This record gives sequence, C-alpha cells and structure tokens, in this order.
Amino acid sequence: MSSKVFFLDRDGVVNIDSHYTYKSSEFVFRDGIFTLCKTLQNRGFSIIIVTNQSGIGRGYFTESDFKNLTLWMLEEFKKRNIKILDIFHCPHNPNSNCVCRKPKPGLINKACSKFKIEINKSWLVGDKESDIKAAEAAGILNTILLSSKDAHNDSISNAKYVLKSLHECNELILSL
Repeated sequence: MSSKVFFLDRDGVVNIDSHYTYKSSEFVFRDGIFTLCKTLQNRGFSIIIVTNQSGIGRGYFTESDFKNLTLWMLEEFKKRNIKILDIFHCPHNPNSNCVCRKPKPGLINKACSKFKIEINKSWLVGDKESDIKAAEAAGILNTILLSSKDAHNDSISNAKYVLKSLHECNELILSL
C-alpha cells in the first residue's frame, strides 16, 4: 500500500531553531506543529521528519544525544496521538560532500526506498531553501517555505508556497 507523505524539516519547522539542539530542556516545539500534524493525519498523510544534524559531524553532540532527543520528541507527539512514521537525519558536516545532506535529496530518497511513497502526492515543509531544493531534486512539487523575520529574500524561493507560520500552513492544508 502506497502513501502520501508530508515531509517536515525538524529545526525551524517542528521546533524553534536554537542552533545545535540536542537536549530536551532546550527543545521548544514550534507553535502550531501539533495542530498541523493532526490535520495532516486526518487528511490521510503519513509524517516523516528529514533533518540535517551537522552538530554530530562537528562534534557538538553525539549520535546517542540525537537519538535520545528523538525518542523524547516522538513521545511528545505520541502523547498527542500523533504518529511520526519515521525520522531520517544527516549527521555530516557541510563540507563532507555526502549524499544525504540537504539540499541533496538523499534523506527523501532513503525514505522512498524504505516506504512505498506516492511522491507526486507528497509535500515538504522547510524553513530554508536547501529544504526546498532537496524536495525538488526528489520529485516533490508541493513545497512550503516557512518564512522568518530574518529570512533572506523569500521572493526568490522555488517553494510553491511561502508562509509565515504553521497556522497558515494548516489553513492551506484545510483548504485543499
């Protein structure tokens, strides 16, 4: 059975990006993330998180730190009856030239290899143009860039939609 997926970036979409977050005490869920995920589930989407985690490759925290935070985060979603299908991460630093670091499509391609995903019915929400480029390279045409007050010129984004909040994202999904 194939499924349509909503891919979410982690830092900047699921949580407030406070740079190299690896402790639950520093992890702040972004306003509207639980409402959006509930809407996505109600609309028949599976949810997969795809995230660059260069803090591992830079030595700021360990793979084990990342896994512990991920387990805690998944439990927070579970408490709200939200199922995250899977999480794919790139632990490499930006200079590693790996195939998984966004803007390359490796994380999304890995998810597609593991699950039967209808890529033409899938979406991605990111907060950086590298997220949008990874989606495009993987064949995802439905993309949302979450704008921020310090974002560089969002008008040049390749995203299908540029929105200011997860609440706007939720309204868009409800209108489809």
